[in-house]
Amino acid sequence: MKRALVTGGTGFTGGHLARTLVQRGYAVRALVRDTQSKPAGALSAAGIEIVQGDVGNAADIDKAVVGCSHVFHIAAVYRTANHPDSYYHKVNADSVTHILNAASKHDVQRIVHCSTCGVHGDVREIPANEETPFNPGDIYQLSKLEGERRAQAAIDDGAPVSIVRPTGIFGPGDLRFLKLFRAIQSGAFWMFGSGDIAYHMTYIDDMIEGIVLAGEHPGAIGETFLIASDDYTTLNELVRLTAVTLGVRPPSGKLPIAPLLAAATVCEFLCRPIGIDPPLHRRRCEFFTKARAFSNAKAKRLLGFEPKVALADGLERTAQWYRDEGLLAPSKAALKEAV
Repeated sequence: MKRALVTGGTGFTGGHLARTLVQRGYAVRALVRDTQSKPAGALSAAGIEIVQGDVGNAADIDKAVVGCSHVFHIAAVYRTANHPDSYYHKVNADSVTHILNAASKHDVQRIVHCSTCGVHGDVREIPANEETPFNPGDIYQLSKLEGERRAQAAIDDGAPVSIVRPTGIFGPGDLRFLKLFRAIQSGAFWMFGSGDIAYHMTYIDDMIEGIVLAGEHPGAIGETFLIASDDYTTLNELVRLTAVTLGVRPPSGKLPIAPLLAAATVCEFLCRPIGIDPPLHRRRCEFFTKARAFSNAKAKRLLGFEPKVALADGLERTAQWYRDEGLLAPSKAALKEAV
């Protein structure tokens, strides 16, 4: 039986991946920090073996890798702004070294390292591809690039590693875009800047399919792939489609970006020294300022990757999940039907 270790299994992408691998006949093990957490309990209920440990600890990684044929390294620190830069390097870069060393020691057949499209930063080439120059713009992107470079060094030494760079992932179970949905539904959303900047979202099922292909397809070994939907859009179009999904009038208000960036800078300056995650920070403002548009041609050509869920369909599925979970108010149409 194929046995896969998934790091980051209590997260959105890692959890979906772990469950998908179980459905495809893998015995799955998840490395988690808190074995008593609700997400860890949900993984266990799905038939996934839970191993306590931290990706920043080499001994924990070594223990988790024993007996595995595949390792999918999904874990990362991403949206927090109260951690020191050293923590980002520990989780996003040093963990890669631990994974690679343990995989070599225990004869793992395939390793998939999850990087990010963010290593390309604010792209000037639209759509960008795997050869587009690196342009990391913050500590998350810098530390992920360092992790990717360590994975690439292992590839150069003959390790059976594949690297994936996901674009923006969304779908049922994701909470990152909930604030956007709520703001648009309530009429409180304001666009900062023109809104004409490119943005690329990929539905979770398609993303998982790309990651699994990277771990199974013979042609994936030694390669790097951008995993993305077929089409990118603009922020204006994303907001419009979300409003249509929610059955509300698309917001039209726009504000200059400079005051928002200034406020985020001040917020970080005040919060970080006392260990508080700033409610507003510069990385969140990048949603309005950095272009993201990518080509999935290489994944299609070498892996047979074929995204199936269009943006509008994915937004509807996500909104319905938010409603089912009580996270989003029912649509006006649903309220009328209830009456």
